[in-house]
Amino acid sequence: MPFRTHHRARTRRPALLAALALTATGLCAVPGSAQASAADHTLSTHARLFVPPPTSAAVSQIIQLAKTGDVADAALLTKMEATPQAVWFTSGTPDQVRQQVRQTMAEATLESAVPVLVAYDIPGRDCAQYSAGGALDPASYEAWISAFAAGVGNGHAVVILEPDALGNLPSNCGGFGSSSYPFTDADRYAEIDYAVSALEAKPNTSVYLDGTHSGWQSVGTMTQRLLLGDVQQAQGFYLNVSNYQPDNELTDYGQWISDCIAIVTDPSHWAYNNPGDCASQYYPATQGDFSTWDLTTQWYAANMDGAVSSTHFVIDTSRNGNGPNAMSEYAAAPYNQSASVISSLSSGSWCNPPNSALGLRPTTQTGVPLLDAYLWVKTPGQSDGQCDAAGGARAWDYSAYTQAGWPTDAAGQSQFDPLWGLTDPAAGAWFPQQALQLAQEANPPLLRH
Repeated sequence: MPFRTHHRARTRRPALLAALALTATGLCAVPGSAQASAADHTLSTHARLFVPPPTSAAVSQIIQLAKTGDVADAALLTKMEATPQAVWFTSGTPDQVRQQVRQTMAEATLESAVPVLVAYDIPGRDCAQYSAGGALDPASYEAWISAFAAGVGNGHAVVILEPDALGNLPSNCGGFGSSSYPFTDADRYAEIDYAVSALEAKPNTSVYLDGTHSGWQSVGTMTQRLLLGDVQQAQGFYLNVSNYQPDNELTDYGQWISDCIAIVTDPSHWAYNNPGDCASQYYPATQGDFSTWDLTTQWYAANMDGAVSSTHFVIDTSRNGNGPNAMSEYAAAPYNQSASVISSLSSGSWCNPPNSALGLRPTTQTGVPLLDAYLWVKTPGQSDGQCDAAGGARAWDYSAYTQAGWPTDAAGQSQFDPLWGLTDPAAGAWFPQQALQLAQEANPPLLRH
């Protein structure tokens, strides 16, 4: 799972220091009102979303493009960086994360905006793969997330809680049960439950849990996991973080999860306590054929039996403008990759896939009752990791296609990304080639002509 760190190019101002002081005392101004006076966990449809200061790497790329006369691309990246997007918090001591969150809240207050904050420090995160790390144990995590919540204070904020934490439970990870990966599903649910309680104790947070996406876990599976993660005490769940699924599929998938939650928590319903009975994108629909998805929608229409859907969700549209990359182009000339290679590439298409595009711009006005917002949660331009054969995200037959300068030895090829023709930056690092492509391919376009 790729992540955005909190380290960003910042402009120091006396007003910022003043806002920090206000936040520290819990009197920070709230967008749309003079002061937070009552609990309100609903994300307003009129909320103005926070634009964080750009990263120094993004600024450097924009300046370099302008210096070389590429004003058009410099303008595209400038527009991308001026678009609301999330701020990720991925490490640090409790004192450090409290101060970092507090600072972001103060900066958002200066914009009269609502920040989107990503808490990403759960033990055993990302199955100890590209974005390995996180707190060492449940006690450490509880201290960290409590400090995170203290940093939010009384201000309005959207909290995206622990991407992939429910999609990839510890039992879904290689090495589960070993001394090198001593994490358990029971601990994971307890950690999520604790985080929901800590964050929902704040009066103006909108907390969303991991709902994966429409090409991954079934509706029933995610309903069960979300309920165990205490979603009914949160605002709802999020979809498609750092992924590429199309908005129409995600909207249906989110609605179905909300429907399933309503059904299985209604004691009078025949499917009470049985999420496995819920229809999904896999049946009666066929996941790969969107023309069949109405079959599942019809199933819910016929089987709600008075249950009322009320669980909200948000969608990450930061990279789904072109949808997922099936990697089929690499089967044709000049690449001539085999079917087995294409299959492997497709399985790893979550990791820095080429030909991706920014999607819908962030907004809280979606026109869909339970869909609270389209958000840019994944930071556009930041790498998913060193996507290569060694990490399992890439496969390639170099005898069928190679280029001058590409590695010729097995060791070099194992850490190389042939789709980009380079070694990818580490997870969370700026990926200039990918950043520019996302902006150039944006759908809808970033700049009107």
